[in-house]
Amino acid sequence: MASGFFAILDDVATLLDDVATMGKVATKKTSGILGDDLAVNAEKASGFVSQRELPVLWAITKGSLLNKLIILPIAFLLSAFAPWAVKVILVLGGLYLAYEGAEKIYEFFVPHPSPHIPSDLEIPQKSDILEMEKRKIKSAILTDFILSIEIVIIALGTVMNKPLITQILVVSFVALLATIGVYGLVALIVRMDEFGARLIAINGEDNSITDIIGRFFVNALPWVIKSLSVIGTIALLLVSGGIFVHYLPFLHNLFPSVPDLLVEFVAGLLAGFLVLFFVKAGKKLFGRH
Repeated sequence: MASGFFAILDDVATLLDDVATMGKVATKKTSGILGDDLAVNAEKASGFVSQRELPVLWAITKGSLLNKLIILPIAFLLSAFAPWAVKVILVLGGLYLAYEGAEKIYEFFVPHPSPHIPSDLEIPQKSDILEMEKRKIKSAILTDFILSIEIVIIALGTVMNKPLITQILVVSFVALLATIGVYGLVALIVRMDEFGARLIAINGEDNSITDIIGRFFVNALPWVIKSLSVIGTIALLLVSGGIFVHYLPFLHNLFPSVPDLLVEFVAGLLAGFLVLFFVKAGKKLFGRH
């Protein structure tokens, strides 16, 4: 009986070791989307008055957890009964990621008209502000839902050949990390300027050490968000290109002498601009009718 108990402990230890190993691999594979998720949500959670930033972020976090609760069971059912569908969704998600990255590059280099703000614009009422806040929260949760599908499917793709219990533990760990880790960092980022303002207000002296550090945090916030956006765009193309190279047989070892990172980036970039071309052509075609 004792030997049976220790055998169970040995099986549990082996399972946990397997989960830890595969968890590292899955987290590495999804790091690009986590970076984009961080950049997107930092941008969406900023722009509110100081006392509303954290409540808004908490509302988005709860929506993100609900998204994971919806997506995870469906993903595990597909893995158990239709594993081929996981690869299909993975490639389709890769096309979406590539399109999103290419669109960001296109919008950066191609000028487009800015929205006109009338000079006689009235100051919005409290009810209007709350309604706008609700719309932003819904938009952020919808974006999180799309990114969560991609994170879960990519994580699942790394453990498809493992037992179902390993898949559940690894993918659930990555999904939880995606929520707690990303939104925890977002909370720190959006409060950088508030923290800097508090440091500046500590004493009445000019150019004290707290003033210098405080101004640094205040001025750094927009640059941090912009930097995350650039890093997230590059990561989107790398992740999508990696999906195409690894899951589309005709792309395997197509350029063996070229570094894998460059091949994945170019593959993601080309696929993204191809999808962007068809999307814009479709909009123009259907727009005329």
